[in-house]
Amino acid sequence: MNTSDMIWLGIGLAGQTMFMMRFVVQWIHSERHQKSVIPVSFWYLSLIGGLTVLAYGLHKAEPVIILGQLPGTFVYARNLMLIRREHRDVLAEVTEEEVK
Repeated sequence: MNTSDMIWLGIGLAGQTMFMMRFVVQWIHSERHQKSVIPVSFWYLSLIGGLTVLAYGLHKAEPVIILGQLPGTFVYARNLMLIRREHRDVLAEVTEEEVK
């Protein structure tokens, strides 16, 4: 295996590790709250891990990996956009209440 292949293997494994860690983070977060909760970090790990694995799949021209990761990246990004919008709206409400 040449150096380039080793680097891409490392990238693919790193992406898969990040993607897997989202479940660990969610599990720990839920245990702390004693109910099922999905923290924001879950979505960041999903997006970063998914994009990294997608890059690996594109490099290797693996359609199974590409088709498996591509749709999810849109879902992860959209969830982060919705979370950001909700935080912005809450901040706007708090600011309005302070002005009154």
